[in-house]
Amino acid sequence: MPEGPSLVILKELAKPYEGRTIAKAHGNSKGIPFDELPGQPIISVRTWGKHFLMELPLLSLRVHLLMFGSYRIDEEKDGASPRLSLSFEEGGELNFYTCSVKTIDGDLDDAYDWSADVMADAWKPAAALKKLRAAPDMLVTDALLDQTIFSGVGNIIKNEVLFRLRIHPLSTVGALPAPKLRELVKQARQYSFEFLEWKKAFALKQHWLVHTKRICPRCNIALHKAHLGKTQRRTFWCERCQKRYSAVL
Repeated sequence: MPEGPSLVILKELAKPYEGRTIAKAHGNSKGIPFDELPGQPIISVRTWGKHFLMELPLLSLRVHLLMFGSYRIDEEKDGASPRLSLSFEEGGELNFYTCSVKTIDGDLDDAYDWSADVMADAWKPAAALKKLRAAPDMLVTDALLDQTIFSGVGNIIKNEVLFRLRIHPLSTVGALPAPKLRELVKQARQYSFEFLEWKKAFALKQHWLVHTKRICPRCNIALHKAHLGKTQRRTFWCERCQKRYSAVL
């Protein structure tokens, strides 16, 4: 599943389409009023976490790439039917595949809490801390993937941040010392921006320390791998150097 930084790259690639007017729209997404889209200009392209947003005068289009979604700009994907395809009067096209496409009515600022997006200028670490402290029994492996707290953080960022901070994924939020909790919030954003730069340089995987790895680079012992938490996402960790914080009964 593409994480927040990858969506920021999509937004940057689609930025030249702001101001262009839709000439044709089609796709196999249900519930999209394709016949109403021609004639509408794209007012803005934005992202919130893992959502790619196109703001139009009458509505907004929300694209979520899910686990295996993809896109093509100014070209089509061979042998694939688009969920959403937009071509423009000024030239060019945007095509989205194997994804979820929905409409949003009203102002996007009313629909989204931008302060929860780790990639946004409006990100508020204090708000994330407040939400975490209100859920002391939550596992940190779930907390980092909670999009209402860390919008844009995905499984890669989760695994790497927990390893960086030496926190066991089955630690509970309420058991983390205050400095560790603050560092968790800080690193969720910092690693996301590092992810963005590595992705742009086509060097992301070279920087993974534990995600999909077998040996701990600190301890030189086998890493553990399991599907943990409510999300049951793949988790990689070291039992020796990642401390498990839990409430004392």
